[in-house]
Amino acid sequence: MLRPERMSRVSVTGSKQVMETVVETVHELRLVDLSDYDGAWDGFEPGQPADGGDEASEKLVTVRSLKSILGVDEADAGPTRLVTDEALDEELEDIREEVNDLDDRREELKDELRTVEERIDSVEPFAALGIDLDLLTGYDSVSVAVGEGDAEAIEAELTGADGVAAFEVFSEGDAVAVFVYPEDASPTEPGTDLSVQDLLVGARFQAYEIPDAEGSPEEYISELNHRKQQLESKLDTVEDELEDLRLDVAGFLLAAEETLAIEAQKAEAPLSFATTENAFVAEGWLPTDEYDRLESALRQAVGDRVEVEELERAEYDDDGHVHHTEDVTEERGGSGGAEVGSPVSTESPESTESEQEQEKEKEPVADGGSVTMGDDQPPVVQKNPGAAKPFEALVGVINRPKYSEFDPTVLLFLTFPAFFGFMIGDLGYGILYVALGYWLYSSFDSDMIRSLGGVGIWAGAFTAIFGILYGEIFGTHMVATYLWGGSAPIHKGLQPYHSSWAQAWLVLSLLAGVVHLAIGWILDFIQNLQGHGLGDAIGESGSWLLMLFGIWAWIFGGAFGSAPGLLYGSGSVFNGNPLPLGFTGFPDPVGAVGLGVFFVGLVLLVRADPIETVEFLNVLVNVLSYTRIAAVLLAKAAMAFVVNLLVFGVYITMDHGDEVWHFGIGGMPEVGSMSHGHEVVGHMFGGLVHSGIAGVLAGILILVIGHILVLALGVTSAGLQGVRLEYVEFFGKFYEGGGRKYMPFGYEREYTAED
Repeated sequence: MLRPERMSRVSVTGSKQVMETVVETVHELRLVDLSDYDGAWDGFEPGQPADGGDEASEKLVTVRSLKSILGVDEADAGPTRLVTDEALDEELEDIREEVNDLDDRREELKDELRTVEERIDSVEPFAALGIDLDLLTGYDSVSVAVGEGDAEAIEAELTGADGVAAFEVFSEGDAVAVFVYPEDASPTEPGTDLSVQDLLVGARFQAYEIPDAEGSPEEYISELNHRKQQLESKLDTVEDELEDLRLDVAGFLLAAEETLAIEAQKAEAPLSFATTENAFVAEGWLPTDEYDRLESALRQAVGDRVEVEELERAEYDDDGHVHHTEDVTEERGGSGGAEVGSPVSTESPESTESEQEQEKEKEPVADGGSVTMGDDQPPVVQKNPGAAKPFEALVGVINRPKYSEFDPTVLLFLTFPAFFGFMIGDLGYGILYVALGYWLYSSFDSDMIRSLGGVGIWAGAFTAIFGILYGEIFGTHMVATYLWGGSAPIHKGLQPYHSSWAQAWLVLSLLAGVVHLAIGWILDFIQNLQGHGLGDAIGESGSWLLMLFGIWAWIFGGAFGSAPGLLYGSGSVFNGNPLPLGFTGFPDPVGAVGLGVFFVGLVLLVRADPIETVEFLNVLVNVLSYTRIAAVLLAKAAMAFVVNLLVFGVYITMDHGDEVWHFGIGGMPEVGSMSHGHEVVGHMFGGLVHSGIAGVLAGILILVIGHILVLALGVTSAGLQGVRLEYVEFFGKFYEGGGRKYMPFGYEREYTAED
């Protein structure tokens, strides 16, 4: 669980005559994450794509284009099917022609419709002027401009303007039509073209393009609207035809895409191989437990014409270098395992003895160890139980764990829901969180959203469990009343009567922080021990553990007055108020020893990594960060309390000198009356539901909105604070991430059947 699945590097070496069969077999198994050949071996070159790969890739581009045009998605798949080469040649071409024809018609109609709509928009300002469109164009000696502007400013600008013999301005609102007659124009010899726009540089005027049309603007707009309706009708017809075609061919296109993707993937596989004229070598990673299945399948497919070797079972140090490689060849019953690329039958039948000797000379030979294609690290397969799987997504937000690291998924699964549930602690909210998580998990296809749904289910379950222990449902104490006889086993500490519980949660939050951080540094100690040795482990991780336990032993031990009074003594947290443990504290020498241990750890840290010494107070500060657990607990309890206070009201009784608050759910008793065995001494608030019909309606609204708000803020406060403690305080001690995802060569079929 804490370690990813054990991975082995394997090598498959054989004759090129069987390479296609080997590729087929490995592809069907979906076990080997292929390594790319880096070109380092003398006499070996990267392989060439198999025949038909380019054609498959071209057809794949066509299929995906057709899918995009038709809007095909996985919901349109239908039953699985077998797609033949004939169908890919003939049926695909027919579909392409039909889709392209309909798509071209659709685009033409859209373009024309867009043009018509633009014309309608451009003509609407002319309708306000009430001037026929044919009166605005066609003049030899008059310049005309129509646009938007200030008519008075335009007239002032044209008055006395050079080259203007006469002008006329028509306006309606901001719409303006300007007619200008130049001084040098005559009926027999038209004057030079006079630009109205140039004359109106000093006035506010924005010219419109005058449509080339006749008649009134209203008639022209009516014609355009009629044409628009025709185009929209034709466009709807084409869209319907495309939709019918989509329903007919969606299943085929999805199956064709899968078939072609598989063909292209197989054809491109040799690009990762090291090859000679007659032989090939392929390497990759697979789970160690799957090696026998790979070897058996290849033996069954091609017999002794390939050699399958497990080169190493890798364990890596923190720097990504090989730390240990087991002698797996002898364990598997092989013949040495120190050579790579020594196929049993790599020569072609036609090759001469001399050629075979040349090929053998080209084979890479190890000198005391395995020679591999490259230095790629093994991919990571997270190995977690099903219940913890959703939390892999939260770990992935930081990064996938490296092969050399501990996978913190299970630890996150064990702690985050508990932190969240403790901070919210309400049966009603817990049920809603579970319901919301289940909806996310069951309603979406996205792996991330489904994982968040799974996290929500677990967080909601712990919220409900703690809600039962607190005796609360939507902030009221009805669970305590009906399940626990009026007093729940534990309390949040919001009320004065239970304020000692708030102190207890503060102290227990610190203890939880010490334990949580200790686990993180212990894991880091183990990783450093395995990767660098005992000395580095003690200096880089053990030093922090010593400082952590030392400083908090000093604080909790009380040496030199370090322990707060609330920890020990009569009526303290651990001595009856509220935890009846009878613990009165450690003796002073324990605290003194703890302080000494802290300084020993500090010295070790200075010697191992002086730069990190500046952060030595993290053992104090990081633990104090966990007090946010108790803080959020009280804050969420207070928010729910305020909502219920406004709606139901609260009355106060006294018990042994402390105030006890009660919601007026069943009514608001009078001051001086008896309730819960005690006299009512006052009202904190009368409650909206006790103030008439309007108050009841307002109370219901506040009750619903208020608790929805608390529910939402529970995610943003308890959720984010819990995640922060995990990511920053806990993960920061031992986790870096950066692992490579396991991507086995192969294709998981969804739409096609096996041949």
